[in-house]
Amino acid sequence: MPRPRRSAGPRVSVLRIGHRAGRDPRLTTHVALTARAFGAERLYLHPGDAALAERIARVAATWGGSFAVEAVRDWKRLIREFDGVVVHLTMYGEPVARVAPKLRRATSVLLVVGGAKVPPDLYRLAAHNVAVGHQPHSEVAALAVILAKIRGIPGPGVWPGARAVLVPQAHGKKVVAIAEGAG
Repeated sequence: MPRPRRSAGPRVSVLRIGHRAGRDPRLTTHVALTARAFGAERLYLHPGDAALAERIARVAATWGGSFAVEAVRDWKRLIREFDGVVVHLTMYGEPVARVAPKLRRATSVLLVVGGAKVPPDLYRLAAHNVAVGHQPHSEVAALAVILAKIRGIPGPGVWPGARAVLVPQAHGKKVVAIAEGAG
């Protein structure tokens, strides 16, 4: 099985703010899985959630790659000190088609995904407030769309360090274990 196509584009990290450990684990897990699958390097999580970080670490151990979840105490400080372009995903922002070309040329991008209540400061701290649509929608969908626009859609293949690989087929599921170190 070939290695996945390396997408051109910036290094990407994702910041999820407003995570509620008892109420949002499924949604935030999907944010992390989407970020990982579309080529982001890490998910900064505010507030932290050790159980979620461990679940995502197990996914990365099985399927490969070096994605990590890192707890963040002060999300405003992370944004202020980030060495790159900070993009807040919101349905109220400027259209993604207008901003994506700039982001593809950036060296490093931090995509910020809010929770139930987005702090007003986030709109001011972000270099760009970007909408993938101007209708209510999921932050997971917004993240996938913008990552596809700036990094491309990931292809099939073996990621470095993978212990399993999915074999694409028209019907059914086929996952194959691979030898240690083959990824």
